Order: sequence, then structure tokens, then C-alpha cells
Amino acid sequence: QVQLVESGGGLVQSGGSLRLSCAASGRTFSAYAMAWFRQAPGKEREFVAAFSRSGGNTYYTDSVKGRFTISRDNAKNTVYLQMNSLKPEDTAVYFCAAVDTSTPGTSWNVGREASYDYWGQGTQLTVSS
Repeated sequence: QVQLVESGGGLVQSGGSLRLSCAASGRTFSAYAMAWFRQAPGKEREFVAAFSRSGGNTYYTDSVKGRFTISRDNAKNTVYLQMNSLKPEDTAVYFCAAVDTSTPGTSWNVGREASYDYWGQGTQLTVSS
């Protein structure tokens, strides 16, 4: 089991920046691929960014490429989402997710919700125009 707790959300003006954090506790953090999803009001939850277990690969949805950066600090059991040039359409609840990919042969579909076994409670980001 792993527990995920997001923080860092808030209200920011369009064009501003914010960094979200996701602290993980429980089993070995380095065994997990980590991701951020978001859910805007009235919309389905969507993939934002992900980081492989090894840290060698990152993935982004097209709408945030060049603006958002996902990173992880295995020593602190934390994954971050640095968000720059924020837009009102980035307003959403942001969720951290994790899946253990340390077992050889584990299938991991980066952008698919069902691929992730553990979720945080979410943190609200509101971008004002």
C-alpha cells in the first residue's frame, strides 16, 4: 500500500506559476511510476503528466507541453508538478496517482486511469482570467 497526499493548490492569475507536490508514504517509492491527472468541473478526469519508475521517461498531454514539468525526488518520496504560464482552462482538481511497475512484465498505460492503483484526494487549482 502507498498513501498519496497532494498539496500546493490555490488561486493564481492567468500567466502565473504554481508547484504542486505529492508526498508518498508506505512502500518503496522508487518502485512506482507516478502521474498527475486533473478533473475540471463537469468534465471527466484527464491525464496531465507522468514519470516512469526509473525517472528516465516523462510524458505529457499536449495541452501542457512546454508549460508543465513533472519531477520526482526519491529521497523525499515526493513528486512535483511545476506549472507555468497557467491558463483559466487549467482550472481543475489535480490528483496524484501511482502504480507499482517494478515487477517485470507489468503493463502500464501512461494516460489511462485504470492503470493506476493508488490515488490522492486531490488539490484544487483555480486560474483566474
